[in-house]
Amino acid sequence: MTVDWNELAAAARDAQSKAYAPYSRFHVGCALLGESGVIYKGCNVENASYGVTMCAERGAISCAVVAGEQRFTQLVLVTDAEAPESPCGACRQVLNEFAPDLSILSLGVDGTEQRWTMTDLLPAPFEFRPPVET
Repeated sequence: MTVDWNELAAAARDAQSKAYAPYSRFHVGCALLGESGVIYKGCNVENASYGVTMCAERGAISCAVVAGEQRFTQLVLVTDAEAPESPCGACRQVLNEFAPDLSILSLGVDGTEQRWTMTDLLPAPFEFRPPVET
């Protein structure tokens, strides 16, 4: 299932408005479309211990998994940056786990757009392969 990119962008902007970013002041919002047609939103949630900060994309995935959804088709990412930003490496790996064919649109504050697929962003993802028994 696909939806209008503008609908996803509006949901991502709504999520961005709720970001908790007292340290970086860099607000990120994400809208992730499940195969069911449901839109899941996420925002960055910072912590004084930066390593435990949650990215918007992983927040959206977590919300979706809790709701029982594990397959996704589209994602919109919005940030405070002038130009579009791509998901970080950790988010790329997590997104790939659930949506290796995901279409991604990132919007910059300046109005520019950038589009990718997961293959564009993560051409050689880590894939778990159980050890070979000898």
